[in-house]
Amino acid sequence: MPRRTKSQHFLLSAAARTLSLATVLRLSDTEAETVFAAIRWPETNGRPVCPACDCDAVYDCRRPSGAPRWRCKRCRKDFSLTSGTLFAFHKLALRMYLAAVVIFVNEVKGKGALPLSRDLGVQYKTAFVLGHKIREAMAAESRGVVIGGAGKAAEIDGAYFGGHVRPENRKAERKDRRLAINQTGKRRCVVTIRERDGRTLTGVFPSEDAAGSFIRSRVAKGTEVHADESSAWNDLHARYPMHRINHQDAYSQDGACTNGAESFFSRIRRGEIGHHHHISGLYLHRYANEAAFREDHRRTSNGEQFRVVVGLVTKTGPSVDFCGYWQRAHAA
Repeated sequence: MPRRTKSQHFLLSAAARTLSLATVLRLSDTEAETVFAAIRWPETNGRPVCPACDCDAVYDCRRPSGAPRWRCKRCRKDFSLTSGTLFAFHKLALRMYLAAVVIFVNEVKGKGALPLSRDLGVQYKTAFVLGHKIREAMAAESRGVVIGGAGKAAEIDGAYFGGHVRPENRKAERKDRRLAINQTGKRRCVVTIRERDGRTLTGVFPSEDAAGSFIRSRVAKGTEVHADESSAWNDLHARYPMHRINHQDAYSQDGACTNGAESFFSRIRRGEIGHHHHISGLYLHRYANEAAFREDHRRTSNGEQFRVVVGLVTKTGPSVDFCGYWQRAHAA
């Protein structure tokens, strides 16, 4: 009888490795611009199209020794390769931004700003802003998406992140950190909606009870909803056929199961503990959207993930939070 071998994990297979960081770093400035243009304007095979009026009648008006620049014959506006995108007003070489995307998608559970700054040789603040711009692009993929429908199932669950309270040294001086009076107020609940064999949507709320309207707006009627025994989901019975499970008794029972949602929380929890070490409430929704993107593309090659993220960068306008002199411009 032939010996049975254990199937290889996707991340260990050659199919998961279709692009290397070395390939991107070896690109010349012209080659990097060609790659970005081909992803931004696939309908015209990389030929520039005016972002203001969608006119392809443009001509080159590049300044001497400057970056590519065009002028539209219809609206007479000038634009560059990154105008109107998340990478607008960039100061580093475009090749460095493409390398940052490769580094980002190659990670499984997240990429911290400090190691990213070391990889790119830039300041921590530069890497911090660049990382959040990439997370903003990842979040754009699920913006306004409604999942489920008749014959489909979705799992719902919530978990709390952030707001760490350091315990006192002496046991007699320690307080019960589960009580609201002893918490920092920064701890927030990430609620995930995960369609089986489909997309993962996330939202950040003070508690699970505040997520009802979010769930009703993102899950279509007729969807079979699987959830735990938390009272926060009781109001959903009037809209959806519900399957409830008590995790103190089993992980899966009588057809009810939320293991898909738990898998998502395992990913973001490992990212918080092993990579970021601290996630504040202000940025928690960005990290949650990043984890959802990684969960949905866990069986996608890194080369395809690179093209997806860069494509989302080109379709997302300049960041409102991280553009220009954003530091201390307004109170968090």
